[in-house]
Formats: sequence, structure tokens, C-alpha cells
Amino acid sequence: MTLSRHDDAGLVQAYLDHVRVEKRLAERTVALYTIDLNRLRQHAQEAAVALVDVQPTHLRRWVAQMNSQGRTPRGIALILSGWRGFYTWLVRQGLIDHHPVQDVRSPKVGKPLPKALPVDEAVRLAEHQQADDDPALEARDACITELLYGCGLRIGELVGLDVAASVTARGWIDREAGEAFVLGKGAKRRSVPVGRAALAALDRWLLARSAWAGNDPALFIGDRGQRLTPQHIRVRLKRRSLMAGLATPVHPHMLRHSFASHVLQSSGDLRAVQELLGHANISTTQVYTRLDFQHLAQVYDAAHPRAQSRKPPGRSRG
Repeated sequence: MTLSRHDDAGLVQAYLDHVRVEKRLAERTVALYTIDLNRLRQHAQEAAVALVDVQPTHLRRWVAQMNSQGRTPRGIALILSGWRGFYTWLVRQGLIDHHPVQDVRSPKVGKPLPKALPVDEAVRLAEHQQADDDPALEARDACITELLYGCGLRIGELVGLDVAASVTARGWIDREAGEAFVLGKGAKRRSVPVGRAALAALDRWLLARSAWAGNDPALFIGDRGQRLTPQHIRVRLKRRSLMAGLATPVHPHMLRHSFASHVLQSSGDLRAVQELLGHANISTTQVYTRLDFQHLAQVYDAAHPRAQSRKPPGRSRG
């Protein structure tokens, strides 16, 4: 079949036949390609340009339009993928000598904010008492919760804690100094302050732990005397959060996020939060400034008499 460079409809149909027959793509995929290529033709017609004459500047403008109209970065990326395949085929057919989509990128997908509990929910979780639990289990789970939220530990740092310091210990808690010594990412050691509530919970757990103690030096053990696994702690923490009546099941890293967000809200000291979390780069910690602003915006909306005049974030027209 002879293809005409300026027959846009014919080029699109020839490409769709190619992916359906020669590449044997699924009908659903071909249908999506059809929609995306018809969108491309519409853009080109509005710009009074043939498909073979489309330039990267055209495509960037059309991407910006789709973005302003509310299409998601992922959706735009899928559309560009379809367009890229079409132009790759045109190059192979010798119909164009340039690839206009090659260096065009979709908007970046924003990183989702880490999930942090409100202060009152974090405190409720920490103070919750499960009366029908085995007292030792309750003391252990309470201590785990206090250390995750009160110290901002990673779950790997928590399970690595031993009862006492030793040359082989990955981490331990100095009860007298009120400090936890942990081995973080990159085999970097750091110390973290341990608050009074966490120390009190630790004392209760150590007293209960003595009934289970075997030869394992781990601080947190099961009733058979073996060090707890991260998965075991995740299950217990989720159960505790549901029993405490929290709307969202809690996982260990959520308590680390809550720790960071709440310390930053109270102190405003980003560098201190970086040190407490053991982040190598301040950019990793800066995500919590977004959480902090989110909190401030909520306070403003609830408390300020002129808050109702604040326009919600939206998309501009035109």
C-alpha cells in the first residue's frame, strides 16, 4: 500500500492496521491507540499542521494543555507513549526523518505525602490498653508503639534492639541516659532521645519479658523467646490501631512519619528532625515541611474568620 505523507487519516489507519495485524496487539490496546491518535490529529488540525510536520514545540504545548485540563501525569505519559510509537513507525517507513516525541516528557508525578496520624490519634494509640490481652503481650505492644512514635525508629532499627549493649548488638537502650542507640541505613549509628512515657513502657515490658526470656538477647521477643520479625510487629500494630478505634490501620512507618511531623510542627527545626530520623540528606526530610504546611492550612481554615474567602486550589482556564 502506498502511503501519502499528507493523508493524516490514512497514516493513522495504516499504523493501527500495523499494530493490530503485525504486532498482534490486543483489541483493547488498539482501541486506546485509536483514541490517542485521533486526539493527536485533532491537535494537529487545530494548529493547521500535518502530522508529518509536527514539531516538539507543538507536542509540548499540547502536553501543557492536557495538564491544565486536569489530565494526570500518568495519563499524559500513556498518551505520549502511543504517539511515540506512531512516530517511530513513520521514521521506519521513511516518511519523516525526525522524531518529534523522542525528547518530550510528561509532567512529573508528584511524590505522595507520607501518611501521618493527627496528634490526638497518635496519643490515643500509644495510651491504649487492651484489657483482654495477655498482660505481657500488652506491655510489649505498648512499648513497641511508644518507641516507634516517641523515637521515630525504623522498624528494622526497632527489631534490631537488644536488651543490653554488647559488641554484637545492633542497637540498645541506655535506660539511665534516656537514649536509644540504633544502627540505621548505610550501617550508620545514631542516638535518639527516649521520652519518659517510652521509658516507663520499657520498664513494664522488661518486667513482663523476664517470664519469657530465653537465650535470645533481643529486646522484643515472642512467647517462645525468639526475636520478633518486622511482619509480626506490623500485624500486632495494625491490630492495636483497630482496637484503639482509629479510622486508619497503622503501620510502623506511619508512626515514624507522625514523629517527624509532630516534632517539626512544634519546633520548626528541620535540621534537628533530620538528625533524629538519621537522614543523610536534608532533602529527604523536607517532605515533612509539606505536612507541616498542610497542618497549618487546616488550622487556618478552621479558625480564621476570613478563611472561607480562601479559594481552594484549582486549575486555571485558558
